[in-house]
Amino acid sequence: MGREQWKKIWVGSAGNMVEWFDWFVYASFAVYFADSFFPKGNDTANLMNTMGIFAVGFFMRPVGGWVLGRVGDRKGRKAALTLTVTLMSASAILIAVAPTYAVAGYGGVAVLLVARMLQGLSVGGEYAASATYLTEASAPGRRGFASSFQYVSMTAGQLLGLGLQIVLQRTMSEDALHSWAWRIPFIIGALGAAIVFYLRRNMLETEVYAQDDSAQNDPERGTLKALWAHRREAFLVIALTMGGTVAYYTYTTYLTKYLSGSAGLDKPTASLVSFCALFVFMCVQPLAGKLSDRIGRRPLLITFAVGSTFLTVPIMTLLKHAGSFWPALGLALLALLVVTGYTSINACVKAELFPTGIRALGVALPYAIANALFGGTAEYVALWFKKGGIESGYYWYVAGCAAVSLIVYITMRETKTIDLNRVKPTKQEHMSSQQSVPSP
Repeated sequence: MGREQWKKIWVGSAGNMVEWFDWFVYASFAVYFADSFFPKGNDTANLMNTMGIFAVGFFMRPVGGWVLGRVGDRKGRKAALTLTVTLMSASAILIAVAPTYAVAGYGGVAVLLVARMLQGLSVGGEYAASATYLTEASAPGRRGFASSFQYVSMTAGQLLGLGLQIVLQRTMSEDALHSWAWRIPFIIGALGAAIVFYLRRNMLETEVYAQDDSAQNDPERGTLKALWAHRREAFLVIALTMGGTVAYYTYTTYLTKYLSGSAGLDKPTASLVSFCALFVFMCVQPLAGKLSDRIGRRPLLITFAVGSTFLTVPIMTLLKHAGSFWPALGLALLALLVVTGYTSINACVKAELFPTGIRALGVALPYAIANALFGGTAEYVALWFKKGGIESGYYWYVAGCAAVSLIVYITMRETKTIDLNRVKPTKQEHMSSQQSVPSP
């Protein structure tokens, strides 16, 4: 891989890292600021309210996917990526300065809600823009490897958030964290976004997009009408995302809360387990992506779905009784290694399904819809089961979502050899799609 391609991957990944740092610190620091925006009372209820606002960000992602996906297809991947990081910076600043319930009543909740809506818009477009950019910026035989850096950067952003949380937990009192120190990561996130904005303004457009003259002259490019022509692929993106996004958010953003709230580990230990597990998870993404360039995407997706379907219930059950750092870390690592079969390649799989003129919107909107329905609600569903006294019901929910995606992975076509430079699928690809993609 040449120096120019590495530069494209670095710039795209750096922005993605900051985007997901801001996105995830909301979830990881929610245990500290949940009581700041609601009346004092039931801690679980306040956390559920805060996670409800977290879920609102996911429901804005389809809007962001539509708007910013359209920008990516009509104005370029660079334009979309620059706009997403601008929105994320604004949302981080709003959360950092949001007034508490004691100062402004529910006014602080309103500010928090607006900020999460902006984050939802931003991330709704960021995923597709970065997935498309990283896939198009790589050589045909290295797309799996290159696109795996999307989850490397996503995980790096979360690791930075968790690392900062661990530092603050060990250097500040519990009262300080609940009172004001939870604002620190959002200030850092806003500053990081400003730096990435500068980098993205000077980034290079992908050759696949720049050379696609026929798509650039198409007035329907990046429109819902054009996406409707590829509705089978769009429904496929929703279905193949379902199991992966639920499993991913279960073992990343929800894991720390589960270990501290259900497994009985103290908050610093729970954060350290998540940090160590995520670090290993981050490192194996490129290895799995490179493997997919050799053997194809479907074998990895099927491995993930089989593992998640049959191992989720025992892993979550054992995690609840882990009791200490090392058993919890081993189980978390096992879970995340299973999820790697999805995370390492899902970006390129989705990008490979669509032609250039509709690729950003084709990835963005259906993926955002799937995340709004399943990923964004994962923590809320988990807490709902817990509050109802049937926490194990959530384990079966995760396994069931993976089982649905398993059916899709088995029946879908292989995308590894698809030519990204095509404007329309070849007749052979179209026939393959008709035969192998389930009808919506």
